Amino acid sequence: MHHALHQLRLFFTALQFFTRIPIPRWVGFDPSWLHHASRYFPLVGLVVAAIAGAVYAAAACLFPAPVAVLLATAAGIYATGAFHEDGFADMCDGFGGGMTRERVLEIMKDSRIGAYGAIGTISLLALKCAALSLMPPAVAVAALFFAHPLSRLAATSLIWRMEYARAEGKAKPMAQEMSGAEFAVACACTLLPAALIARMGWLPWPAICAAVLAALGAAVWLGRKFAHRIGGYTGDCLGAVQQVTEVLVYLCVLASLGHGAWPCA
Repeated sequence: MHHALHQLRLFFTALQFFTRIPIPRWVGFDPSWLHHASRYFPLVGLVVAAIAGAVYAAAACLFPAPVAVLLATAAGIYATGAFHEDGFADMCDGFGGGMTRERVLEIMKDSRIGAYGAIGTISLLALKCAALSLMPPAVAVAALFFAHPLSRLAATSLIWRMEYARAEGKAKPMAQEMSGAEFAVACACTLLPAALIARMGWLPWPAICAAVLAALGAAVWLGRKFAHRIGGYTGDCLGAVQQVTEVLVYLCVLASLGHGAWPCA
């Protein structure tokens, strides 16, 4: 019982760190919990997907798909406080404008957004909304529930396999050494909803397999890029991996529907 309560507290700690969703007062807070809460990062994604999916389902009853998708995306951004989008923008600015490790880290720490960050974020959000709006409603909702946990698992893999690049940072408490058992918990939090989606036929198997491979490839490629440029990762890097892999999942799902603009068959 005590172990289960501790795991619940770790989940709420992760939820509080990665979103602006209020948590119950009885949870309390212990700084040491932050060191082990990242195992539930994908489960936080499931909560964000539930919020975005509920908004999409409700909005789709009244508005066309593009409007419903925009409202759902806005709801997800509000729930997370644009935490990951901000990380992606900072990564674009830092890696686009910095030539040395020190300069890249300095730019990423700057709260102001530059041209690389603005262009990158606009392009990413446009791609995300366009892909979702072109899917049938049921497929779009299923894609949300698949993409949010999987993309956060991809980000969690950096915590598991890489070193934190800064001496201090907002994400440093969550970026302590992650054990294989903790990463296995993160995998389970991702695979269980994915297995249900596959079992119920809400997404085609080719799309699921392609999305997993795309997420893995993106995480490996970005991880190597981070290691080469700054010798590790930062919280902004985690946000960038989450955003890139989320979009890749939507693109894989959309491609599996066979609605390409140019007939290739």
